[in-house]
Amino acid sequence: MSLKFAYWVPNVSGGLVISKIHQKTGWSFDDNARYAQIAEEVGFEFALLQTRFIASYGAENQLEAITLASALATVTKKINLIAAVLPGLWHPGTVAKMLSTIDQISHGRAAINVVSGWFKGEFHGYGEPWLDHDERYRRSEEFITVMRELWQQEETNFRGNFYRINGAPLKPKPISVPPVFQGGNSSAARQMASRVSDWYFMNGNTLDGFKTQIDEVKGLAAANNRTLQFGANAFVIIRDTEEEARQVLRDIIASSDPEAVEGFRSQVQFAGKASPEREGMWANSDYQDLVQYNDGFKTGLIGTPEGVADRIIELKRIGVDLILTGFLHYDEDIRAFGEKVIPLVRQKEAELAELPVS
Repeated sequence: MSLKFAYWVPNVSGGLVISKIHQKTGWSFDDNARYAQIAEEVGFEFALLQTRFIASYGAENQLEAITLASALATVTKKINLIAAVLPGLWHPGTVAKMLSTIDQISHGRAAINVVSGWFKGEFHGYGEPWLDHDERYRRSEEFITVMRELWQQEETNFRGNFYRINGAPLKPKPISVPPVFQGGNSSAARQMASRVSDWYFMNGNTLDGFKTQIDEVKGLAAANNRTLQFGANAFVIIRDTEEEARQVLRDIIASSDPEAVEGFRSQVQFAGKASPEREGMWANSDYQDLVQYNDGFKTGLIGTPEGVADRIIELKRIGVDLILTGFLHYDEDIRAFGEKVIPLVRQKEAELAELPVS
């Protein structure tokens, strides 16, 4: 199967790095409509809209993901729109209805990313209870179960620890059942993914780190008679030479915002320590990693188009199904990736498919 390509929708201000470096990346609807149209033109299949209600890593302004996905559905034709949501701030019946509506508007292009929540400030600020780490994942699992039943059944009844549904219909149904994405690095997150999610997103990592995650979650899913697909986060810098690309990375780090980075570090460390394992998605992230707040530098998509394409093929070989990209200058970098890297990846995939099976 061909690799899929997605990009982070910059629906929060400040771009995709916690840095004061100049970024030609906007957060408005007009900006994001343009990025989505460029992305689908040059070969991206998915766009992931972030969920953020209160500034956490310098992102002062935030456009809500589901609302923006609905608007982007009207100005795009092909790209699948993954709206991120926070159970606890949303009810699954409400979200099921909203996603079904977006699916109707977009003719079958709605998807959802269920974020169990690491930022206590959002829940506290909106007056909602902050649950223990594993309880948040149990709530998310019920959230997904309720949505799927509403999308697929004529009438839904559900009795859980967090939600009660009493003979509820949902019409119109989505054209196709929206795929469910999730992330999370804890045991609770991996177990949940193995039971109810379609896609498992991973923060940026090394090849060995990715392979360890993939192998574990695949095994858990197999024990539940399920299969999953895997997405890997990466911040992409492509230039004519490796040195030029590396210099851009050095410039981003040199211009980083220490106060915002350290604030983000303290928030995610607090969240990670709440898990039974006493670590979370950012447990092994150093200062440089946190400048790209999903560890995107670690993945290594920094260099020439050829070198980046080779690295992507290495990710495919270990079981990655989707590359989730972020960029510094969205207008030009999305186009450059689509025009210079994706065709090379497709060429290399065809060559890979022709190799004899050992």
